[in-house]
Amino acid sequence: MAFRLLIYTNLCNMLEIYCLDLGSVYIKSKEAPAKDVLKDLVEMCRGVQHPVRGLFLRSYLAQASRDKLLDLGSKYEGAEDTVMDAVEFVLQNFTEMNKLWVRMQHQGPVWVKEKLEKERSELRDLVGKNLHVLSQIEGVDLAIYRDTVLPRVLEQVVNCKDELAQYYLMDCIIQVFPDEYHLQTLETLLGACPQLQPTVDVKTVLSRLMARLSNYAASSVDVLPEFLQVEAFAKLSSAIGKVIEAQVDMPIVGAVALYVSLLTFTLHVHPERLDYVDHVLGACVKKLSGKPKLEDIRAKKQIVALLSAPLEKYNDIVTALTLSNYPHVMDCLDYETNKVMAMVIIQSAMKNNTRISTADKVEVLFELIKGLIKDLDETATDELDEEDFKEEQNYVARLIHMLYNDDSEEMLKIICAVRKHIMAGGSQRLPFTVPPLIFSALRLVRKLQDQDGNVVGEEEPATPKKVFQLLNETIEALSSVSSPELALRLYLQCAEAANDCDLEPVAYEFFTQAFILYEEEVADSKAQVTALHLIIGALQRMNVFGVENRDTLTHKATGHSAKLLKKPDQCRAVYACSHLFWVDDQDGIKDGERVLLCLKRALRIANAAQQIANATRGCSGPVSLFVEILNKYLYFFEKGSPQITSAAIQGLIELITNEMQSDSTTPDPASDAFFASTIRYIQFQKQKGGVMGEKFGPIKTMRLMKTRNNQSGVFMEVPRISVKTIQHFLLPCWA
Repeated sequence: MAFRLLIYTNLCNMLEIYCLDLGSVYIKSKEAPAKDVLKDLVEMCRGVQHPVRGLFLRSYLAQASRDKLLDLGSKYEGAEDTVMDAVEFVLQNFTEMNKLWVRMQHQGPVWVKEKLEKERSELRDLVGKNLHVLSQIEGVDLAIYRDTVLPRVLEQVVNCKDELAQYYLMDCIIQVFPDEYHLQTLETLLGACPQLQPTVDVKTVLSRLMARLSNYAASSVDVLPEFLQVEAFAKLSSAIGKVIEAQVDMPIVGAVALYVSLLTFTLHVHPERLDYVDHVLGACVKKLSGKPKLEDIRAKKQIVALLSAPLEKYNDIVTALTLSNYPHVMDCLDYETNKVMAMVIIQSAMKNNTRISTADKVEVLFELIKGLIKDLDETATDELDEEDFKEEQNYVARLIHMLYNDDSEEMLKIICAVRKHIMAGGSQRLPFTVPPLIFSALRLVRKLQDQDGNVVGEEEPATPKKVFQLLNETIEALSSVSSPELALRLYLQCAEAANDCDLEPVAYEFFTQAFILYEEEVADSKAQVTALHLIIGALQRMNVFGVENRDTLTHKATGHSAKLLKKPDQCRAVYACSHLFWVDDQDGIKDGERVLLCLKRALRIANAAQQIANATRGCSGPVSLFVEILNKYLYFFEKGSPQITSAAIQGLIELITNEMQSDSTTPDPASDAFFASTIRYIQFQKQKGGVMGEKFGPIKTMRLMKTRNNQSGVFMEVPRISVKTIQHFLLPCWA
C-alpha cells in the first residue's frame, strides 16, 4: 500500500510539472492571451495544498513564467494587456506561497518542531524569489510600487503573524527594491513595523533600512533634498519610538541599538543638524531614565558606540560639548564604562588636537570625564588597577595642557574651573593632575609679567599675584595628601616664576613653604638629599631677593646641608652651597670668604667620612669627595675668587695624592681616573697660555710619581705632600 502511495505521489508531481510546461509552451504559441494562461496556471497550482510540494511547484511556476510576464517591451504584451497583469500574477503567487510556507510550522508532531523550523528557514528563498521578480519588472514604477505592490506585500507580512516570515519578508522588501522607492514610501513601510510580532527582530530590520538610506544619501548630493522633503528623520524617529513602545519586552540593548542606527543615519544624511543629533540622544535618555545603571555588557557597548559616533563624525570634541543631552547619556553608564567613555573623549581631543578655550566648555568637558577625575563609586577605589589608573590620570594631565585661551581673563577662569574639579579627585589623583594645572598657571603668569596688578573696573583682572595666591592654595592641598616631595618641587617652580615677575615677597613665601615641607614632611634620607639640592639650585638662580632675605634662605640651606644623615651627602650639599655666595650673572653676590668657608667645611666633612670609614671598615674609602672638592676649588679659581689661591689648590692636590698612596685607602678606579682627568685639565690650562695660563702657572705638577695604579700603567705628575698642608685644610673653619 505504501509503495502504491509513493508511486501515486510521484506521478502527481510529474503531471503537475508537465502541466506547467504545457502552459509555458502554450504561451509561446500565442494562441491565447498570456495573462489568461498565467491566471489558469496559478489557479491550477491551488490544487496542491501540501506545503513543501506546493512551494516547489509554485517556485517552478515563477521560474518558468519569468520571461513570459507582461512587462514593458515583452513580446507577449497585447493591446489590452498591462503591467498590472504581471504584477497581479506575481503577487497572487507570492500570497499563496507565503501561506504554504507559514503552514509548514503546523505539520508533524510537536517534538519535531525544531526540525521543521530549520526546514522552513532553508526554504525561505523560494518565497522571497517572488519579491525579487517584482523588483525586476521594468514597468513597476514608483506609483505602482506605492499604490499596489507595497501595500499588498505588507498586508501579507502583517497578517501571517509568523515571526520567521515577518522578519525575512521585511528584510527582503528592504534589500530588493530601490532606495528611492523606500524613501518615497517610508511612512507606509515604517507603519508596518509596530504591527509585527513582539518577537520579531525589528531593530535589525530598521537598522538595515537606515543603512541603505544612508548609503543612498552618500551616493549623490542631489538626493539630499529628497530626505528633507519627505521628512525622513522625523518619520524614522517616530517609527522607532512606536516600535519601542509597542514591544514592551524589548531589551534595553535592542532599544539602544535602534538609537545608534538612527544616530548613524542622522550623521550621514544631516551632519549639520546638531538638533537632530541631540534629539536622538534625548530619546535614548528618556528610554533609560528611571532605570538602574546598565549591567548588560552589550547595552553598555551600544551606549559607548552611541556616544562615540559624534566624536568620530565631527572630529571635534567641542561639537559634542554643545549637545545638551550628551552628559545625560553618560550618566546612565556604570562607573567602569563611564571611565571607558571618558578615555574615548580625551583620546579624540588629543588625536584631533582640539583646543578647548572657554571656561564653560571646560565645565562641560570635565563633567563628561568625571569618571576619571573623581570616584563615582565608593567601592571603586579598592579595585583600581595601578597601571590602568596611572594611564588614565596621565591622559587627564595631557588634557589639562590642551586647555588654553589667549585672553588672560578667560584663561584664569579655565584654571579655576579645572582646579575646582581636580581638587575633588582624592589623594591618589592629585599627584597626577595638580602639576599640569600648576604649569598651565605658570604659563599664564609669565604672560602677565608686564602687568602691575592694579584693580581696573568692577572686577579684579588676572594678575600674577592673584594667580600665585591660587597656586599656593593648590600646592598646599597637594602637600597634605602624602606628596611632600612633589609639592616642594612645585613650590620652587613657583618661586622661580615669582622671581621672573620681580615679586620678592611672593618668592620668599614659596621658599618658606618649601623649607617647611623639607623640615616637617620629608623624612627619607635620599629624598632629603634630592630636595636640598633642588632648593640650593633654585636659590642660586634667584636674583629678586634683598640682602636680608637672601642671607636668611642661604643660612637655612647651609644649615640643613650639614645636618644630613650621611657624611658624603653632607659634604656634597655643603660644597654645593658655595655657589649661593658666588653668582656670575648678578652683581654684588661674589662673597669669596664664604665660598672658601663652604669649601673648607666640605673638606673637614670629607676627612671625617674617611676617618669613620677607617674606624668601621679598616680602610678609609675612596678619595672621590676630595677630588670633587678640588674641582670646586678650580671652578672658583677660574672665576676669579681672590680667596681661592693656587697654593690652596696645590695643597689639595698633595692631600689627594697622599690619600691615594695610603694603604688604608680603598682602591677605586673611578676616583683615580677622575683625579687624573683633573690633573690633565690643570696642565691643559697651563699650556693654553694667556691670562689663564699665568693663573695656573704656580700650580706645580712637575715630578712624576707612580700611584697605586702603576700596575695598569697610569702615571700622574704630582709634588710631595707636607704635614703643614694637611693641617691647613683640616682646621675647623665654620662659625
